[in-house]
Amino acid sequence: MYRQLFVWFVFVGPAFVAQGQQLSRGEVKKLLTRVHEKRVESPNVQADFQEEKTSHFLNKKLLSTGKVWFQAPNKFRREMKGSAQSVAVSNGHDFWIFFPNSKSTQHFSLGKNSPVEAALSAMNTALNLENVESTYQINGNKVDHGYELQLVPRTSAGKRIFQRFDLRLSSDFFVQRTEMLKPNGDQIITTYSNQSRAAIASQTFEFTPPAGTTVSNPLGR
Repeated sequence: MYRQLFVWFVFVGPAFVAQGQQLSRGEVKKLLTRVHEKRVESPNVQADFQEEKTSHFLNKKLLSTGKVWFQAPNKFRREMKGSAQSVAVSNGHDFWIFFPNSKSTQHFSLGKNSPVEAALSAMNTALNLENVESTYQINGNKVDHGYELQLVPRTSAGKRIFQRFDLRLSSDFFVQRTEMLKPNGDQIITTYSNQSRAAIASQTFEFTPPAGTTVSNPLGR
C-alpha cells in the first residue's frame, strides 16, 4: 500500500540546460506577477500530458499519457493511462487515488498539517505557481516563445520531495514541459499539450470509489 502511494508520488526529472537571456530577480518577480494576474483572470487550466519516468523501483523507463484538470487554488484531477493507470482527485479537502488495475482506492483528509499536502503542492507547482517565492529559490531565463524557470526548495519538507524543479512556460503562460529531480536520483519528464483555460465542471473534482473497490486510509484520517 505505502509503496504504491510512494511510486505514484515520484514526479521527477533531469534539469534544463540554461539557455536564453537570464532574468534578474526583479524580472522574475514581474513574470510571476503576470502569471498571477492570468490565474486570477482564469483560475482553470486543463491539458493532456505525456510522462517518461525513470526510477530505481523500475527495470525500464515507464511511459505514460493522461490528462490533468486544475482549478486554483487547490482542486485538481489527474488521470493517468498506460501500465501505471491511476486517477487522482482532490476537492481541496479530500484526496483520492484510484488504481483501476488493483481495484483499490486510497483516501487522505487534507488540512491539519497533513503530510500529503506538501507532495500535492509540489505536484501542482507547474499548474499554479502561486506564492512560489516563499517556498522556492527561483532563477529564470527568457527563451524563444516563452520562459524557463528553475525552482529549488527552501523548506526541509520540499527538499525531501525533490532537489530541483524546472519548467518551461509559453509566452501566454501555459506550462509546456516540466523536469524534476528527486534526492534519490529518480527522474521524470512531463510534456503538456492541448492546454486550455476553459471552465471546468465542479463534479470533475469530486470522486466516489467504484463499486467493488477496496478503500483504505493509509494515514488513519
